[in-house]
Amino acid sequence: MKNLIAFLAKYHHWFLFVLLEVASGVLLFQYNSYQSSAWFTSANYVVGKVYQADAAIRAFFSLTRVNEELTLRNFYLERQVEQLRRLYGDMTQDTTVLERQELEFLSRYKLIPAKVVSNSLDKRENLITIDKGRADGVQTDMGVACGNGIVGVVYLVSDHYSVIIPVLNVSSSRISCSIRGRGYFGYLRWYGGDPAIAYVEDIPRHAKFKRGDWIETSGYSSIFPPGVLVGKVGTIYNSPDGLSYRLKVHLTTDFGRLRDVCVISDKGIAERSRLMEQAKDSLTMKPK
Repeated sequence: MKNLIAFLAKYHHWFLFVLLEVASGVLLFQYNSYQSSAWFTSANYVVGKVYQADAAIRAFFSLTRVNEELTLRNFYLERQVEQLRRLYGDMTQDTTVLERQELEFLSRYKLIPAKVVSNSLDKRENLITIDKGRADGVQTDMGVACGNGIVGVVYLVSDHYSVIIPVLNVSSSRISCSIRGRGYFGYLRWYGGDPAIAYVEDIPRHAKFKRGDWIETSGYSSIFPPGVLVGKVGTIYNSPDGLSYRLKVHLTTDFGRLRDVCVISDKGIAERSRLMEQAKDSLTMKPK
């Protein structure tokens, strides 16, 4: 006991130094968002590997149910496509037009499949980590979707992992949406709480729609192509200022069981971004 006390007394300044270093590190990364996102992000290689192993174990035990759902959904979608092709062929007498138009549209996009290795639902600022990164062609500001609908937008990218800002993020998620077949659009927001419910804001007062209509991406941004499913209209409210509608939307994506996603790479994003930057520069330099 005397030897232990003597040892602590002799090297107490080193123990104090280490304690202060740990305390300063905790304070730095906990109360400074930049340092926290830069160093303790789940895109970190080591943390990403741990998340990936955990996700692989959980995914293994849910494969049976996932495969059953995929089989049923594929059957449903194939039936839908066949019915649409038949109806379109009856109207135009050309059963290949729809296929040609769809292939031409899809050729603009590259889909990068990825698996979710980390996901949160119980925070106001939720984040998702996937196992694909810069080496796989993923870049910031790319859209992310799954088989059931929209997921979010790429926020941070490392060589082999990426962090996604999902729809379930109070402060950072704003996605342009429209009412299918109606042409009216607004912005999707989540206010916390139920991960199955979000809201579409700023639908104009003259818009004609009803409960049960589908909400999808509008295509007005360079992140998502038009027509990616978002959810179904539930309750309809007036906006706080009374100038527009606010729609309660039941999301089609089940974030609690999210496993497989696709990152959407638009080949025209770079060109449109350059054009927008040129337009901003010209407006800035224009004499008043």
